[in-house]
Amino acid sequence: MQIHRLFEIVYILLDKNGITSKELAKHFEVSVRTILRDIDTLALAGIPVYTIQGKGGGIYIPDTFMLNKTAVSHKEKEEILFALQALRAAEYPDIDTTLSRLTSFFNMPPVNWIEVDFSRWGNVKNDKEKFELLKNAILKKEALEINYASTYGETLKRKVYPLKLIFKSKDWYLAAFCLYRKNYRTFKINRIIELKSAGEYFSGESFQLPPPYETGPPSYSLVHLHLSFSSDMLFRVYDEFDSESIQAKKDGTFFVEADMPEDIWLYRLLLSFGSSVRVIKPLHVKNTLLKEMEKIQDLYKT
Repeated sequence: MQIHRLFEIVYILLDKNGITSKELAKHFEVSVRTILRDIDTLALAGIPVYTIQGKGGGIYIPDTFMLNKTAVSHKEKEEILFALQALRAAEYPDIDTTLSRLTSFFNMPPVNWIEVDFSRWGNVKNDKEKFELLKNAILKKEALEINYASTYGETLKRKVYPLKLIFKSKDWYLAAFCLYRKNYRTFKINRIIELKSAGEYFSGESFQLPPPYETGPPSYSLVHLHLSFSSDMLFRVYDEFDSESIQAKKDGTFFVEADMPEDIWLYRLLLSFGSSVRVIKPLHVKNTLLKEMEKIQDLYKT
């Protein structure tokens, strides 16, 4: 890829006092003409690349050029390498070569500080394949056809233009333009049952996520909750609620005050805590939860 070759040419010229076009051509296994075109490209980009003809000549960059090992502070070097490590962890294409060369150029040891695993426990193969398809579709601007399990118990077929993968709280989402709704939507990735290429491409310039873009449901009304949890559910309380909304009580229980979207998802969440949660208020949430519990009792009576 030309951009990698251009980067390495700059790296070689900064590291050496001079090199010939034939040596560069041999190093990259390309023609001398290709190297000369690359040198012209670098010159047009504002990098002061000079050539000297004859014996003892070659291609070089003067020592006064600002792109050198001292132009970037140690902290800035670390931040650059950490950012590239994050891209590699997310399996961004063609990043290993750039990371390796910058690590060498900065003369810093590699730091493997992050690892990303997109898969759920027990579902490694399917989840990784799904993320690979989504990643490639986003990078290639390729439309997708998906089957999606909605919150309301429906299986929806949609054609979407995938734009970005978003990790929020503890879940992954696909931000996309939905051709059916003619608007931007988010899809929880675990609920995408099937996905495949739609066999067409879209213009990235025509579909840009409006900032800021939230993954939460924008149309739901919020309800102000007062909840009490027993200590055996402490780990789940911190999974679901912000730590600032959680208060430890002297009797060992935990009080939570939070605003949450009121829909079927809320009641299923509260039911998932079983007898370890008590709704203090509002009253209508407590009553709705009791009705849902009665439905469960009736289910097991038959």
